[in-house]
Amino acid sequence: MKQTDGAKKQLELLLQRYPILAGQRDEIDGAYQIIAASYEAGGKLLVAGNGGSAADAEHIVGELMKGFKKTRRLDEALAERLLRESPELGPDLVQHLQKALPAIAMDGHPALTTAYANDCAPLMCFAQQVNGYGRAGDVLLVISTSGKSKNILYAAVTARALGMKVVGLTGGADSPLLPLCDVCIRVPLQETYQIQELHLPIYHCLCLMLEEHFFDE
Repeated sequence: MKQTDGAKKQLELLLQRYPILAGQRDEIDGAYQIIAASYEAGGKLLVAGNGGSAADAEHIVGELMKGFKKTRRLDEALAERLLRESPELGPDLVQHLQKALPAIAMDGHPALTTAYANDCAPLMCFAQQVNGYGRAGDVLLVISTSGKSKNILYAAVTARALGMKVVGLTGGADSPLLPLCDVCIRVPLQETYQIQELHLPIYHCLCLMLEEHFFDE
């Protein structure tokens, strides 16, 4: 899939601002290509991480499920159906609803995860959600500074078995997550907090690239 001009510009801006990431250009573009292709085919993105990376997962979903920098107006056909369904409520929906890129952060379901952890296997809570939500053609984005988190590894194995693509966001060290990823963006640092500091501009860039791709106005 060819980069749109807008997506290409966002990647160039990222690398200008963070030259330390220049060696990850192909991986960042590869992650964009995989996620964009999934969305083009009607797929969705599942996102998983622990601790600060769980917060990053929620952040990513927030940028994809509503407008980030662009106004994402509804299709006219949907707007018309909303107005037909309810002349009273439809106008408000048409005014405020936005197009979304479907994404689910898997840290945010406490009733499910506590029940599964208590009844079944605590380290497989993400894997169970991948098993439930995931379909062939979807993408799993896993965020792990070490690439060693067992619950992330279980989720990645499950995603691959379902025919999903796996994108990793890690630190620079070799890890057992690498062979489970179709693309792994490895920040060339070792300290956890420093890795996390660079994860944010990377996933912001990916979200901007995807928005440019699907909502080029």
